[in-house]
Amino acid sequence: MATDELSEEDAPNASSIAHATTVEEIRAGLAHLGAREAKVTARLDSLLASQRDLNRQLGRLDFARAQLGSLAVATRAISNSMLSSAAATAHRISGAVMKLDQEQANVKATLDVVEQVAELKSCILGVTGSMGAPQDWETAATYIHRASQIPDSVIDGAFAEQIVPTAEVPDLPRQTLNNAAESLCGLFLREFDKAAQAGNGAGVTRFFKLFPLINRSDVGLEAYGRYVCGGIAARARTNMGSTQRKDGMFYASVLTKLFEHIAQIVEGHQPLVERHYGEGSMTKVIQRIQVEADVQGSIILDTWSEERKVARKLTEVKSYPFNFLVQSFLRAQKPSMVPPRTGSPAQGSPRVSEDEVVDMREVDALLNESATMLGRWSLYSRFLANKTARATEADASTMLNMPDLLLHSNLHKKVHGLLIEPFNVMAAFFFRRSVEKSFQLDESPSDLTLNPNKPLGSNPPFITSAVDDVMYIVNQVLQRTLSTSQRTVVAGVLPSVSRVLGSDFFGMIQRKMRDESYPKPVIQGALPPESTIISFLVLINNLDVSIDYVRRIVRTCLGNSASAGALTHSNPTLMDAFPFGHEAVFVERTIKHIESNFEAKTSELVAEAIEVMLKQVMRPRLRPVLLETFRDVEYVVQSEHGRDGNEDAEPDDLVAKRFERGWYAFTLPIKRILTPGNYDKLLTVTVGHLARTLEKRLWSYHGRVDELGAVRLERDVASIVATAVKGGRYELRDLFARSVQMTLVMNMEDDEWEDIAKLSEPQLERETGVVWRLDVEERKRARAIVKDVVIH
Repeated sequence: MATDELSEEDAPNASSIAHATTVEEIRAGLAHLGAREAKVTARLDSLLASQRDLNRQLGRLDFARAQLGSLAVATRAISNSMLSSAAATAHRISGAVMKLDQEQANVKATLDVVEQVAELKSCILGVTGSMGAPQDWETAATYIHRASQIPDSVIDGAFAEQIVPTAEVPDLPRQTLNNAAESLCGLFLREFDKAAQAGNGAGVTRFFKLFPLINRSDVGLEAYGRYVCGGIAARARTNMGSTQRKDGMFYASVLTKLFEHIAQIVEGHQPLVERHYGEGSMTKVIQRIQVEADVQGSIILDTWSEERKVARKLTEVKSYPFNFLVQSFLRAQKPSMVPPRTGSPAQGSPRVSEDEVVDMREVDALLNESATMLGRWSLYSRFLANKTARATEADASTMLNMPDLLLHSNLHKKVHGLLIEPFNVMAAFFFRRSVEKSFQLDESPSDLTLNPNKPLGSNPPFITSAVDDVMYIVNQVLQRTLSTSQRTVVAGVLPSVSRVLGSDFFGMIQRKMRDESYPKPVIQGALPPESTIISFLVLINNLDVSIDYVRRIVRTCLGNSASAGALTHSNPTLMDAFPFGHEAVFVERTIKHIESNFEAKTSELVAEAIEVMLKQVMRPRLRPVLLETFRDVEYVVQSEHGRDGNEDAEPDDLVAKRFERGWYAFTLPIKRILTPGNYDKLLTVTVGHLARTLEKRLWSYHGRVDELGAVRLERDVASIVATAVKGGRYELRDLFARSVQMTLVMNMEDDEWEDIAKLSEPQLERETGVVWRLDVEERKRARAIVKDVVIH
């Protein structure tokens, strides 16, 4: 390869020499060839030098090959002469050992079959002997159980069929065992029923334990189920036969006793059943018990529905017209030109006959009894779900689900049709009718006045009686709904509560605000009547207190005091009450939905009412206060000496005293009546209006303020701000930022003003540490308010 490379490299040089035309080209070609010759010679020398080492290594390999050849010959000789015979011997021995092991296994299997056949024969003879004169049923059952442990291949094998039969027992083993088992099964069943009818608990237990031994577990469980169901039916008939049916909670008590009796049976008998019949066998008994529970529970619910006349009550509830609420909202529309009839609901409260179409006490009693029965059904369902889940679910953390034996049961259908559906309808009616009745009987707090010198005749918060009444019913309805532990009930009732709160309750207050208590003056330019203002303030309080009530009720229902935020998904109270699937999450979301909907709607109306108060009451009363505050006040002072020496000079705190007196005169009476939250909202918008009005007044002083007057003006503005924000949030001071900064600019020294005027906006905030609400032009304009000041 090196030669090829050299020939390729030398080819162009040889060609160049061949084509050389000058002496210089020939010399250059020869020089190049000489260099290439030296390089090739050096490489050949290195190859010759390494050839000696290569020859040395090749010699060592030849020597090693000779040694390995001799060793291979010796090894082959040893293998042929010594190891081949040993290997043959070892193979023969291994084959003999394997054959011996197989023979031993065959012998052992034969011995096992012989022993099993002997055991089978002993069991058959034992069963026959025990069922004879001794009538030892436990021993006979034990023999059959022992025989069941023998493989079927042995029992049905030819060897057993030939060896086991005897003159006393000539039948085949399988037939003998089956006949004995059937005979014993019939005997045990008769004795079990006889002991059950006699009320012999020991006899029942004795024969109940024998059924699994003869491979008749299904028969034993069925007999046991019949026995237990008989007791359940007898107890239920006794409870239903009581003479206390007029009691309001009679049927709830009877249903509770039925479920408690079943729970006691399952809890008490489960260890015995599973010890003798195997783990999970109690589920079969529970299935049989549920059939009886369907019968007895359906009897209770059907009788309850019939005697309590639930169907008729539902008809009355569904047809109730809610005349008062309807007419109240109709009155909010354009009044009719036709005078109402005598006794018409438009004249006032509905007629007594219309009010008493549905007896609310009966509805309340039905709801209480229904809620109790639904709660007991929920506890019963949870109990059976836990009992059946243990047999089918190894993981204790697996989500609990309603068992199929309840989902497809007749009692489940009865509960839904006779309890859940009527409860949803009556609960929605009960709440709406309670709201209507609360407004029919609504009373305002007495002896409220805007005169700060007169005491108030009631205790805060000043609200109408309807708020307390309605919120009491809200709490009652929610607690009663949650006590049922039924997702369907929650899904049916709570949206109705939210809807009535947001339409009827909210709408009644809104209508009263708009049509009955709107604070408008009777005479143009005058203030609204005091009674109207007070009534309007009380209605605003109604909204604020209602929000707080609903918030607290929701916290109570959720079982915690945390604010509504992300879903907990693991509220222990709701998880206990609603354990199936994701019911607890749904219930928590539904409860919080009531609060969020009501609060959003009510807060919006409160904001509108606050704006009405600002427009109709606060602004008209603030205007004369400001006029009186700055009446005859001048901010052009000739000299400090002249001002101090003038006997008619105004005191330094004149403006502060006037404003304080006027401000408190119209804010404190309102503060006494409003709730703190509402007053804070009203104060915020009023102070905002005051700040804008004060700013306009400051702009109007252009050219009417000298340097000494600017000092006084700054002091007066500061005193007004201090008085207005006293008792309020600190953030209210920010509303006066523009006015305060105007007086600040007025009183700056010339050199300080010049320094500030040179700075850009970012530099100005950084140097002064003030977030300026006035832009450059506004600061110049404010500076120009003071006369004789040169603006640069």
